[in-house]
Amino acid sequence: MKWLQQGVLPAVVLVAFASVVLCDDTTHGPVFEREPPNRVDFSNTTGAVVECRARGSPQPEIIWVRADGTAVGDVPGLRKVLANGNLVFPPFRAEDYRQDVHAQVYSCLAKNSVGTINSRDVNVRAVVQQFYQSRVIDEFVLRGNTGILKCLVPSFVTDFVIIEAWIAEDGTTFKYDPDISSKSKSDSKYLVLPSGELHIRDVGPEDGYKSYQCRTRHRLTNETRMSATKGRLVITEPTGKIAPKVPGQKYEGGKIVLNPTNSIVVMTCDVVGYPVPTFRWYKFVEGTSRKQAIALNERVKQVAGTLIIREAKVEDSGKYLCVVNNSVGGESVETVLTVTAPLKATIEPKVQTIDFGRPAVFTCNFEGNPIKTVNWLKDGHKLDHTEAILRIEAVRKEDKGMYQCFIRNDQESAEATAELKLGSRFEPPLIKQSFDEQTLRPGPSTSLYLSCSASGTPTPEITWELDGRRLSNTDRYQIGQYVTVNGDVVSNLNISAIHTIDGGIYKCVASSKVGSAEHQAKISVYGAPFVRSMEKQAIVAGGTLIVHCPVAGYPIDTIVWERDSRVLPTIKKQKVFPNGTLIIENVERSSDQATYVCVAKNSQGHSARGTLEVQVMVPPRITPFVFEDNPLHEGQYVQVICIAPEGDLPIQIEWTLNGKQLSEFSEVQAASMGRRSSLLTIEAVSYTHVGNYSCRASNKAGDMTYSSQLLVNVPPRWILEPTDKAFAQDSDAAVECKADGFPKPTVTWKKATGETPGDYKDLKPNNPDIKVEDGTLMINNIQKINEGYYLCEAVNGIGSGLSAVVLIGVQAPPQFEIKQRNHTSRRGEAAVMQCEAKGEKPIGILWNMNNKRLEPKGDSRYTIREEILPTGVLSALSIKRTERSDTAVFTCVATNAFGSDNTSIHMIVQEVPEIPYDLKVLDKSGRSVQLSWVAPYDGNSNIKRYMIEYKPSKSSWEHGMMERVLVPGEQTEAGVFTLKPATTYHIRIVAENEMGSSDPSDTVTIITAEEVPSGPPSSIRVEAPEQHMLKVFWKPPPRSEWNGEILGYYVGYKLASMDKDKPYFFETVEFSREEGKEHHLQINNLKTYTQYSIVVQAFNKVGKGPISEDLKVYTAEGAPEQPPVDTTCTTLTAQTIRVMWVSPSLTAANGVIKGYKVIYGPSETWFDENTKDAKITASSETILHGLKKYTNYSMQVLAYTSGGDGVRSPPIHCQTEQDVPEAPTSVKALVMSDDSILVSWKPPSEPNGIVEQYTVYLREAPDGEGTSSDAKPLSHKVIPNIKIQNLSFQAKDLNKQLKYEFWVTASTNIGEGQTSETVTVSPSSKVPAKIASFDDSFTSTYKEDVTLPCLAVGVPQPEIKWKIKGSDNNNNDRIRQQPDGSLFIRDVHRDDAGEYSCRVNNIFGNDSITHKLVVNAPPHSPHVSLTSTTTNSLTIKLKPDPSDIEPIHGYTVHYKPEFGEWETAQVANNIEKYVLEKLVCGTRYQVYVTAYNSIGNGDQSDNLNTRTRGEKPIGPSADKFIVVSSNSITLHLNEWSDGGCPMLYFVVEQRKKTSPDWVQVSNNVKVTGNFVVLDLDPATWYHLRVTAHNNAGFTVAKYEFATLTAAGGSIAPVREVFGTRLLLPWLPEWVDLNIAVPVAATAIVVAVGIIVICVAVSRRALGPTQTRLTSDYDVVYNQSVNAVGTLDKRRPDLRDELGYIAPPNRKLPPVPGSNYNTCDRIKRGPHYRAHATWDPRRHLYEELCSRRGSNDTIHNHRGMDDEICPYATFHLLGFREEMDPTKAMQFQTFPHPHAGTMGPSGMGTPHQAHSRAGSQSMPRQNRRYDRVGSQGSQYYTQCNGSIYSPGPEYDDPANCAPEDEQYGSQYCGYGNPYDQYGSRGSIGRRSLGSLRIQPTASSPEPPPPPPRNHDPNDSKDSNEISEAECDRDQLINSRTYGVMRNSAKDGMNHEEMRKLIERNEIPGQANGGLTAYDTMAV
Repeated sequence: MKWLQQGVLPAVVLVAFASVVLCDDTTHGPVFEREPPNRVDFSNTTGAVVECRARGSPQPEIIWVRADGTAVGDVPGLRKVLANGNLVFPPFRAEDYRQDVHAQVYSCLAKNSVGTINSRDVNVRAVVQQFYQSRVIDEFVLRGNTGILKCLVPSFVTDFVIIEAWIAEDGTTFKYDPDISSKSKSDSKYLVLPSGELHIRDVGPEDGYKSYQCRTRHRLTNETRMSATKGRLVITEPTGKIAPKVPGQKYEGGKIVLNPTNSIVVMTCDVVGYPVPTFRWYKFVEGTSRKQAIALNERVKQVAGTLIIREAKVEDSGKYLCVVNNSVGGESVETVLTVTAPLKATIEPKVQTIDFGRPAVFTCNFEGNPIKTVNWLKDGHKLDHTEAILRIEAVRKEDKGMYQCFIRNDQESAEATAELKLGSRFEPPLIKQSFDEQTLRPGPSTSLYLSCSASGTPTPEITWELDGRRLSNTDRYQIGQYVTVNGDVVSNLNISAIHTIDGGIYKCVASSKVGSAEHQAKISVYGAPFVRSMEKQAIVAGGTLIVHCPVAGYPIDTIVWERDSRVLPTIKKQKVFPNGTLIIENVERSSDQATYVCVAKNSQGHSARGTLEVQVMVPPRITPFVFEDNPLHEGQYVQVICIAPEGDLPIQIEWTLNGKQLSEFSEVQAASMGRRSSLLTIEAVSYTHVGNYSCRASNKAGDMTYSSQLLVNVPPRWILEPTDKAFAQDSDAAVECKADGFPKPTVTWKKATGETPGDYKDLKPNNPDIKVEDGTLMINNIQKINEGYYLCEAVNGIGSGLSAVVLIGVQAPPQFEIKQRNHTSRRGEAAVMQCEAKGEKPIGILWNMNNKRLEPKGDSRYTIREEILPTGVLSALSIKRTERSDTAVFTCVATNAFGSDNTSIHMIVQEVPEIPYDLKVLDKSGRSVQLSWVAPYDGNSNIKRYMIEYKPSKSSWEHGMMERVLVPGEQTEAGVFTLKPATTYHIRIVAENEMGSSDPSDTVTIITAEEVPSGPPSSIRVEAPEQHMLKVFWKPPPRSEWNGEILGYYVGYKLASMDKDKPYFFETVEFSREEGKEHHLQINNLKTYTQYSIVVQAFNKVGKGPISEDLKVYTAEGAPEQPPVDTTCTTLTAQTIRVMWVSPSLTAANGVIKGYKVIYGPSETWFDENTKDAKITASSETILHGLKKYTNYSMQVLAYTSGGDGVRSPPIHCQTEQDVPEAPTSVKALVMSDDSILVSWKPPSEPNGIVEQYTVYLREAPDGEGTSSDAKPLSHKVIPNIKIQNLSFQAKDLNKQLKYEFWVTASTNIGEGQTSETVTVSPSSKVPAKIASFDDSFTSTYKEDVTLPCLAVGVPQPEIKWKIKGSDNNNNDRIRQQPDGSLFIRDVHRDDAGEYSCRVNNIFGNDSITHKLVVNAPPHSPHVSLTSTTTNSLTIKLKPDPSDIEPIHGYTVHYKPEFGEWETAQVANNIEKYVLEKLVCGTRYQVYVTAYNSIGNGDQSDNLNTRTRGEKPIGPSADKFIVVSSNSITLHLNEWSDGGCPMLYFVVEQRKKTSPDWVQVSNNVKVTGNFVVLDLDPATWYHLRVTAHNNAGFTVAKYEFATLTAAGGSIAPVREVFGTRLLLPWLPEWVDLNIAVPVAATAIVVAVGIIVICVAVSRRALGPTQTRLTSDYDVVYNQSVNAVGTLDKRRPDLRDELGYIAPPNRKLPPVPGSNYNTCDRIKRGPHYRAHATWDPRRHLYEELCSRRGSNDTIHNHRGMDDEICPYATFHLLGFREEMDPTKAMQFQTFPHPHAGTMGPSGMGTPHQAHSRAGSQSMPRQNRRYDRVGSQGSQYYTQCNGSIYSPGPEYDDPANCAPEDEQYGSQYCGYGNPYDQYGSRGSIGRRSLGSLRIQPTASSPEPPPPPPRNHDPNDSKDSNEISEAECDRDQLINSRTYGVMRNSAKDGMNHEEMRKLIERNEIPGQANGGLTAYDTMAV
């Protein structure tokens, strides 16, 4: 209404609502691209955006409106309309909720110049998040019936809450299963329905004990809630038979169930009864009262009384009846099922252009269910039309625009849009020129001239209006009009002598039959206000009244409207605008029909008034009417009445049938019944009466039409019966078949299955060329195959229906079904080409080849044959042998009377391709190779693929080892990507086409590169054997993924809680080459019960492979480290105490705490574990029951896990409450005189508190005749005195003639206890001696005083005597009898314990009592013995002294290490064996024990002096320990044996062999893994010293090694020359001793040789016979003892005894004539006792080993520390053979002459004692050559021949008697140069007890063996063969001697060693294992 407020009307308003389509019209109406949904639900916390987008030309404007059509604007913070058309609802607070915004029906309106469309209804609901609770209530159900539990959800959230699941109290969850109808679900006892109900079938008593909760989910917020209450089934046991009944309220008219299509429908039948009833479901036939039983199948199932329908269809909708019966009665329940389908609508046509006056039809096609209303809109305005077809009889200009069809039901709506355009012959009027607003002054000279021009087709007419009244020519008003040459109309208005009343709104209107256009503007004339008269306004009730006040004059200040002198508006629906417009909405006669006054005023106070009469008219309203529900039958009588109860009279009522007047139907009569009704009657209905009967009631206000349909059942009848027809082929055939009837018959067509009529089949519905429309059979492009007999049937269910059979014929020219095809043939084979022509016969066929006529006569290879078929002719062209020239196009031409046709056959002669050639390798890697080749001739058939064939070089092409890669035929480059690294392959290529494969190409050989391993290790598993350890097991990756040789593995571990980017801690594990061996690694020092992430990866020389998937494993659980805290106890009653505590921290739990143990017992016996009880609980508090009353209890609490019990909390103490005491245990009544009696008693055994008093009761005893005394007893209170033990009472003034009864009770502050036994006595003058005290046991503490009571009575005074342990008491200073008769003992001793008797007597009698005295003293010293020891523990056995009386409370164990402080450990009294743990390995300890009890600590036991097991570390051999490279060495620290004690650390030192100074590499090397010594010089000799430490001590091992050259080769040995330089400092630095010494030695040897030769020659010729050299080269050495003599070089077999050793770095010529063989030398008989060897560094035949004979023959060689160790076998390092250990070259040196000897007396020889541990080989593969450590008696027998032999200390190879133990000789041992470390004797001495010379301080260190370079030609040139080489093959099974090593394969770990030590087994010592501090010479 903005234009009304401004007072200015728009310049041009187009009345037409659509534009005319011109030739170049490009406009089109709006169409929705994104239509908003039917429903938008959202939460106030999320908000929502509703999209609406439309397209059109021009681009439509998007406007949001409410359901009433009013526009929607922005509401700050709550609603916003965006420029793109989206409607936005932002999140809002709950208090900002507005129903008019958040609970509204909106519609999106798209508008442009063509028209307007509305979207479907958009139901917006905002849900304010608010608290809600669902409830489950108890449901009552009869046993055996089905119980139904419902989840009650508040109504305000019902639409948004989904019942997600039901949870039983045992945790079982029941959910709705979409497969609810499956057998497994349908047979289940529990069934959850889609509605959320829980059905429990066949309920029994056990179902009444379970409770259930429901879980709901809010579908907008996804919040889940459990129901606030739990519900259960209340099972009612029927008392008798009960007829079926519906519990609760029964639905009237049946329950209503809505379900979408394809969903699962569940209809319940909630009926109960007893006996359990049976259920049967029926469905009513639509429109009738008949019902049919439901057929159950896979889709429809019945579960108890519930009917389940899967994949629901619209056809399933209807009314269902559940019939329930049992033996008592029956019941039924109706259910109305509506299967909903989404609504969808379309309009046909979508756009249509209609000429003016022609009819237009829109058809609304819709689907979905249910459909309740159909409505039409035009440009957003509702049309009064509810049919699916909208018909416009004659299109007018205003009909142009947008039409919409809306279909609706209660849940949703849908719409479709169409556009109506006007034909191009019409153009609506258009204002082209107009006038503007003006202000004039009145006067005779003032005139007004207004002009308008308009265009249009047809030519429009222009009229003028003033304030809505049409103007015509008058004296002052002149109107003129003309048409211009271009067809425009021009109209002028002239007004002369302007008056004030001429002012107003002038309008020019251009109109034609296709529309109108107008322009208006205000003309103001100065003057007083003037209101023109207004005509009476008539308006229909419910409409909107819009009136403009026609005011003239200027200026006007105000224009108001009045009614009944009241200024409007007076009510809400009235609106008055400043420009004088009055609007009244929804007018009503009662409130709005009246006279209204318009009043205009100016500023001078002048005013003018005008009246307006408003009349409100009421249109008629018709009461709905219907014919009968069911269709009628012909001949029935029918009547119906049409009533118009509302509307202004007169009302005219008219009837029409299908839009026609009733006068056209003879038997239909209509008669008026009063002024408001009309009766329609039909005497006998027939088919002609079927249709829509419309009653139209009209008056001046309007009209209303109501229609009802009359249906009559009529059997089908022909309208157009089909007949036989024939059609030309390829034409469109149509055969009509139409029938009439009601219901409308269904017309179907079928085709005969054969050539004659009889059997018919339905036409294929998916054939687009054959369809049936409105009964007409239409066949598009009819072919011969369509020829045959057809059946037309018309059926409507009334009668038997109609049918007709027709023959459809097809007249066809020849036709080939296939116009063109290829035909291939292998070269040299026969080929046949066929063509089949179908059509009318006769048909002639010709063949052409490449467009030339083919004559078979010209070539005998061609043959043509023809065959006549029922449908045509088949021609075949045969070729006997195909040749390459036969590749051509063959054409088959067919001709008949109706035309001709041809088909082409492309003949292709094919053969296999030729061989591909020029195969090249473009690129290669470890896994792939890129190849190229040249494509060969394809054999006239495209090469479809190439096959690259490849195989490993060692396999053959024929044995299935070949693999292929297929390559598309168009490629000539390809790659093979599945190769294995480091592998040799053969590759070739084969071409293949459809004919076959070519021969393979030439073979190409490639070798792939190595790569890192491509796969992780397999079979990874982790065990957690201990709390701080994980053991990782794995196997190698598959062999195909090694990509080389695997060298080892990295095992990584870290805390699983660490970030992913945190690195792992890796440890290295060497690769084991044993096939299938499982590797493992033990990871120690981990946290208890902590999750670790474990990974493993393999590595080879290229690098490391992929890491395995991390395996997360927990270490084993341990016992909690801390006790529960905040332990408190509270006394509840005399027998209950509550104990509470707080769980220990999670970090100290070391696992999952499974529960708690409360240990409790009386505090006085807390030391005794047998008096304690334990209670286990899972909670943090418990109540202890059944406790002793008034007893102080001690309590401890511990937490336990699966790893064990945790630490106990400190004891807490609580005392139970007091209670009434028990009765006194004994009562005595003793006569004291004739009137007094003394009563005494013992206290209760369980006082249950502090006894505050005793009450003594006495009364006269009965007379003895069976009568009881009724006398009231007298009571006397006695307050006990602890010191004097006054538990007695003297009753006086008694009658001696009477008997008296006495009894006693005890009382605490709680009350009086039980009564004691009753004693009866009477006073007497005779008083015998009696003792009032009782026999008792007294316990005294050591060194305390004690008094034993003996209270006596008697007259005369009795005599009292005591006996101690059977002997009379003699009073002394310590033991004496006191005047009151008691016995006093001072400072009780242990010996005082025993029995004490007191005896009293007088003349009337005697009495006695016996007391037992127990003396508690501290315990005696316990008996302690040692039972076992381990590396870290001592086990002692504890036994208390048997003479101890007081129970021992416990022991204190005192222990201290040899150099430590005393420590203690507490041991419980019931422990017999105790283990002292966490001790230091291999350490001496002192231990003693004391016992304690309640008295105090006892005496200490004897001291135990013992030690834990374990030895110092044992070093490995060099070959296992050291791996050498050029710049570094790697030390395998794991090869050290820990001796049973865990290793602590290593100290590593190194020095060059030529340097005297040690360089410390590290003094704290990690125990596990490998250690690398870096920064070494290549090709250099080094010494290595490693010191290994454990708790038992340390061991120093020395090694010698040489780094490799830069190229990886080994170097020659180097002498240690630093000593020489010290001795000869004058030598120049440039002198290289390595060269000078050999040169000088050679010169000396040559000189000496010459001299020796000369002497020998002279002696042979001139000397004595005994000194001459014999001809047979007898031994020339002086043989003294044991036939040991000097080497005689002249012996011919001397060469066999000489060891030929090549000097370093060069070859030496062999000894002339030598045929040296080490094997022969070693295996020679035992008569050889001495051996010599030739050493190029010494005198030519210098004696190397002498035997003890005369002193002359004993040589004392000094300064020979650089000698090679005797008979040491070497494995040369640095060779390429290291890659293959089997190729390693090994050699052995020979005996060292410098060995001290020992005579039979054990005295030293003149030699410096030099005992060696044996020559040690360099690293080798075979352990047969490892040093054997046993050096006992074999030492002497094998090295010296006899234990008394003075020979040197080395092993004589000649004594290697057993052939299988040739290398098992015990080499002579070195002395130990590290005695300063406190080393013990050698292994040989410890293990075998052999004698040995202890090394002196001057003993030199053993020289290291110099390795030599290996030349492969050495053995050939020198004729030398080593012992290892000659026996390598024959000694495979020889014995292996090895030193114990700490490796998984050969040695033991620390734990294994510890266990063996515990069993007193020391492995390896028998074989010479190393001992602590021993030095190992290598």
